[in-house]
Amino acid sequence: MAYFEKLAEPLLGEKITVIDGKLKVPDCPIVPFIEGDGVGSDVWNASKRVFDAAVDKAYMGKKKIVWFEVYAGEKAKQHYDTFLPNDTLNAIKEYIVAIKGPLTTPVGKGIRSINVSLRQELDLYVCLRPIKYLEGVPSPVKNPSDVDIVIFRENSEDIYAGIEWEAGLEDAKKVISFLKDTMGVKESYFTENTGIGVKIVSKEGTKRLIKAAIEYALANDRKVVTIVHKGNIMKYTEGAFRNWAYEVAKEYEDYLFSMATYEQILKEKGYEEAEYALNEAKRKGKLLLNDVLTDAFLQHALIKPKEYSVIATLNLNGDYISDALAAQVGGIGLAPGANINYETCHAIFEATHGTAPKYAGLDKVNPSSMILSGVLMLEYIGWKEAASLIAAALNKAILKKHVTYDLCRLMDDATEVKCSEFANCIIENL
Repeated sequence: MAYFEKLAEPLLGEKITVIDGKLKVPDCPIVPFIEGDGVGSDVWNASKRVFDAAVDKAYMGKKKIVWFEVYAGEKAKQHYDTFLPNDTLNAIKEYIVAIKGPLTTPVGKGIRSINVSLRQELDLYVCLRPIKYLEGVPSPVKNPSDVDIVIFRENSEDIYAGIEWEAGLEDAKKVISFLKDTMGVKESYFTENTGIGVKIVSKEGTKRLIKAAIEYALANDRKVVTIVHKGNIMKYTEGAFRNWAYEVAKEYEDYLFSMATYEQILKEKGYEEAEYALNEAKRKGKLLLNDVLTDAFLQHALIKPKEYSVIATLNLNGDYISDALAAQVGGIGLAPGANINYETCHAIFEATHGTAPKYAGLDKVNPSSMILSGVLMLEYIGWKEAASLIAAALNKAILKKHVTYDLCRLMDDATEVKCSEFANCIIENL
């Protein structure tokens, strides 16, 4: 019998289900968790205590999460001789919502990213990264509170699809030969030591991401969705991403005004008519859909972040952008994340930082990324009261300057606490 089946039998909880495209969450849902590698054990144990305390406080014992450990990464390799057992995938499919710590991915060699594999195997096509400043957190920028941006990063395509061939090997030579001899690509682009990768961007993948971003913005009263791309250079991938995004906008014409429409009016009727249409849309409270080049956005994010609210972008852009914005509000250790399929409702919430193996077992690192990802998870399943308690209590701990070493070294008169002690501070503040 598969390990998750054996473990699930005695769990005194119920499965989250999906009815008519919406989650149905029982009072005692079973939620799989992956502890993670390196510091994963430290941050998970601290975070779990916070989650349990907040749920108990919010619902007076009437609700409870039944945690169910599943395996990936080093712990899975140790127990099951594979870094990502099929049973782990099956368990997450079965129980719909899961949460995980950081997992190891070697650079330039070894196993493929387990994080990418989880996203692709479960078709979690949105990487959701809300970036918002917490009062009292040290920041390298002058006005970090101006940053309140939710990133919708396409999660299944782009160069992260992992279709590539190593330089000098026979497969790479075959691809190079095909590109030169059949497709007419200039020979000067290649040497004997050229690695090859393929960038994939589909209309279907683009449209479902943009739809999710627009519907999120409408549901959360956010006034601008911005498509971030490098379509001036990569015209048939990132340029197509932009164009397909504007096609989706036509499905929401009652609710939004797109800059593609503005450009059309400008061309046909002139500047005054285009400006009138834009101002009328704003007056009616319509959502604005616009676009910006990636390099320009990275400047604007520093200079005028208030102009951005929801970002929809491709996989690689989203990776860079989410970490750059996180740095503006105090670092990746405070950044939550989620991988979601809004059609099936499957979701994995995750700490967005690395495994930091040199700190493993030292009870030292900041658990905030995992804790705030748990806040996202609680909001996702509709337990907003518990989510709000945690968010407020975590911010109180920061304002009291009872913080882990990463924040303490940047604050005046702060008290350094361990990972587990930071969790204690949050629980005391609930």
